[in-house]
Amino acid sequence: MRRRGRAVPAALVAALSLLPAGRRNGFAHGGPPAAVTDDRLSGAGGTAPAPDRPGPPPTGRTGERGADAGESRPHAAPGRGAGRGTPRVRLRAWAELLRVSAVFSVPGDALAGAAAVGRRPGRGTASAIGASLCLYEAGMALNDWADRDEDAVDRPHRPIPSGRISPAAALGAAGVLTAAGLALAARAGRPALTVATGLAATVWAYDLHLKHTKAGPAAMAAARSLDLLLGATATAEGAAPGAGTPGGGRLSDNVAGVTAAATAAAVPTPGSLTACQPALPAALVLGAHTYGVTAVSRHEAQGGSTGVPLAVLATTTALAAAVLGGGERSRRATDRNAVPPPGGTPGQDLSGQDLFGRGIPGRATDPLRLLVIGLTGAYLRTAGPPLLHAALNPSPPLTQRAVGGGIRAMIPLQAALTARAGSPVTGLAVMGLVPLARSLARKVSLT
Repeated sequence: MRRRGRAVPAALVAALSLLPAGRRNGFAHGGPPAAVTDDRLSGAGGTAPAPDRPGPPPTGRTGERGADAGESRPHAAPGRGAGRGTPRVRLRAWAELLRVSAVFSVPGDALAGAAAVGRRPGRGTASAIGASLCLYEAGMALNDWADRDEDAVDRPHRPIPSGRISPAAALGAAGVLTAAGLALAARAGRPALTVATGLAATVWAYDLHLKHTKAGPAAMAAARSLDLLLGATATAEGAAPGAGTPGGGRLSDNVAGVTAAATAAAVPTPGSLTACQPALPAALVLGAHTYGVTAVSRHEAQGGSTGVPLAVLATTTALAAAVLGGGERSRRATDRNAVPPPGGTPGQDLSGQDLFGRGIPGRATDPLRLLVIGLTGAYLRTAGPPLLHAALNPSPPLTQRAVGGGIRAMIPLQAALTARAGSPVTGLAVMGLVPLARSLARKVSLT
């Protein structure tokens, strides 16, 4: 009996060894090969059950499983299956879709525009900031919706290709945010709504078509420039004629000494788009920076570009020089001519003037000038090194870091433009957004 008992297990082993390999990774014998290979994804967001945790069979009633059915997919992607309804998971997915860590680069546009037209931030500025945030986030959602097929290959972890957010939800969010942005801009007046409409049209055109054309960087640069002009127009529209106040405007903070009467004379009459003309130089600088960041971002998925980061690094240096342009010669011309309006007046000595029509107010040791120099240095320090690294080693990770550095560098650039326009307090407030952006960027990627 003992010999026969030992022979039975041996016979079973021999018989089982002749059968085809099956019931692996939770699949029955003869299942399709693709079903087995899909299990590789279970640890990285796939929907297949884990190799060592097959789900229990149905109990006989439709849709019911064993007691530990909820544990059969411990590696399922967040946002799929049982995790879809978790508020924290959904909040994380929307934060990634909207790239909330980049929103801190938006308020400085409107604040720089307000400083450029010689006004303190007011109700119109607040409406412009709200509109800018909505339109910016609408562009983010629309961008991922338009790129969902491309991201499924290059970035399968993104919210839409990973299944955490549906394409319809992303497109709907883009539409709602666009409508909200236009409504907020309308509160600041018809000129502001006109600029916001152009901004919204540019954003949608970029995401749906222009992004993949040679006009892509130019379209994105135009959008950022329009965002600054939106702040300028909304602020000027919300202020009464001649309402320039000392300590808050581009001219009234001039260390060389500016009178309130000169400030009122320098600002165009609100109620028309001409009110944002003094903000055009700052808008061009910010647009040129955005053009460079967008040009680099076109290579962030595959890398391989050395010339583009080098060219953008040269552009960044030139923009910093433009912000710091002017100096003592321009200051003497300003003193002689009693602070002329932007662009000059008949008989004004324009020698020593730059893109902004004037140099930085004050001598080399004046606090305002030192502040502008410090903020411009922060801009170079934020954008420059990542671009240099991407040029030396154009790999996708370093290229993505260069793009992230360019986005973060917008904040010190906005602060420098605001302080240069004569609003140092507002410039420092803009710079205060840097630690917030840096902290959130550790949790949600900028790109």
